[in-house]
Amino acid sequence: MDPRRPRALAAVAVLLGATLPGCAGDGSGGAGGGPGAAGLGDPYFPRLGNGGYDVRHYALTLDYEPRTGRLTGTADITARATQTLDAFNLDLTGLTVHSATVDGEPAAVRRSDGELTVRPAGDVADGATFRTVVRYSGAPATITDAEGAREGWLRTADGAVALGEPTGSTAWFPGNHHPSDKATYTVTVTVPRGLSAVSNGEPAPPRTSGDRTTFTWRSTEPMASYLATLAIGRYDTRTSRTPDGIPVHTAARGNPALLGEIPELLAWEAGKFGPYPFSSTGAIVDPLIDVQYALETQSRPFFDKNTLDAPTLVHELAHQWYGDSVSPKSWRDMWLNESFATYAEWLYAEEFQDTPVGESFEEAFAEPGNWAFPPADPPSAGHLSDPPVYYRGAMVLHKVRQAVGDATFFAVLRGWPARYRHANASTEDFVRYVEEVAGEDLTDLWDVWLYGEDRPTGPSA
Repeated sequence: MDPRRPRALAAVAVLLGATLPGCAGDGSGGAGGGPGAAGLGDPYFPRLGNGGYDVRHYALTLDYEPRTGRLTGTADITARATQTLDAFNLDLTGLTVHSATVDGEPAAVRRSDGELTVRPAGDVADGATFRTVVRYSGAPATITDAEGAREGWLRTADGAVALGEPTGSTAWFPGNHHPSDKATYTVTVTVPRGLSAVSNGEPAPPRTSGDRTTFTWRSTEPMASYLATLAIGRYDTRTSRTPDGIPVHTAARGNPALLGEIPELLAWEAGKFGPYPFSSTGAIVDPLIDVQYALETQSRPFFDKNTLDAPTLVHELAHQWYGDSVSPKSWRDMWLNESFATYAEWLYAEEFQDTPVGESFEEAFAEPGNWAFPPADPPSAGHLSDPPVYYRGAMVLHKVRQAVGDATFFAVLRGWPARYRHANASTEDFVRYVEEVAGEDLTDLWDVWLYGEDRPTGPSA
């Protein structure tokens, strides 16, 4: 996410924190089948996500009418049970559920707040792969957090944009909406002829029948649901390639010149961070959207009317390694996403804008707001995107660089996304990894820079 406009998230934490009476379980299942837990116990969003199963693939078939704002959807979810299930939950905000089936048999459904409980006709066995099909419709919600920042489904005059961090994806499809449960996706969207529908991954050729056109996008690498996106509108869509042959798919109103720099910027970042982890790249730019942040939506970062500039483009592309391929195990690990993306900006400024990394560090060190709390321990969900997560997090990386030397540090920059490619990792995983590569104990560094409550005294850099 663009660090220039931190976001408060407390309101959506409350929205998705409600317990569904009689349906939440502890995940034990008992002797026979039992309900999967209605939340995963995330420290900031305890009811976000669901227990008892692991999603493998989402096949979303959607039809959208911009004139009325109505979305009609079918979510075909393939998952593996991690316990014997007589019921399980999906996260879904708003929308009307018309029916559900599990392995082709009708299933009972119940709604409460942000939870959809599905009760199959028979138990799903522990370890079994099963398919859940949910049919739903309605006007998807725009979710507004405590600071007024908007996510979820954002309507425009001719379409909409779906943005998901941290809970917005619950507004347009049911699922296990916690970053620890990554899956592959197929998104098929039918819209009025003349509009485009753009999502993550690779496109199939569009199909037009009468006054409607259908677009299909496939993401074959695992993706956390908050990184899924969908943009519908009258876009100028273009395809090019990076020097390494990676397809670059862009969608914008007009053709911002900066989008032409994506191939070279991605090649520069690959030189720093290792091979690009996805099958395509690109961007979505919609100046009709005014959310005042950019977002690292997987393989297709999103930019609103305010945020398309070179540093932010570098930041969101860096997230493809740090945050998208290596995703957080919990929302407490958010600093791992943002520190690396911010440090990428510092590296870019040094090489292309004559601003040494040390100068960027000193500027961040001098800013009082960066010391409000330790980056690895935000005080609440409302502070997950505050400055310490970005800038003090980047300072942690710079102190690691000073402690271990450039050769080891740049080995970490490449090795970390290679070790956890398309997986999830925690702060503890990162600490262990750095000390493994460096071959030394860095406890004092972590205690002061990562977990310390106060700004260090004495020389900063």
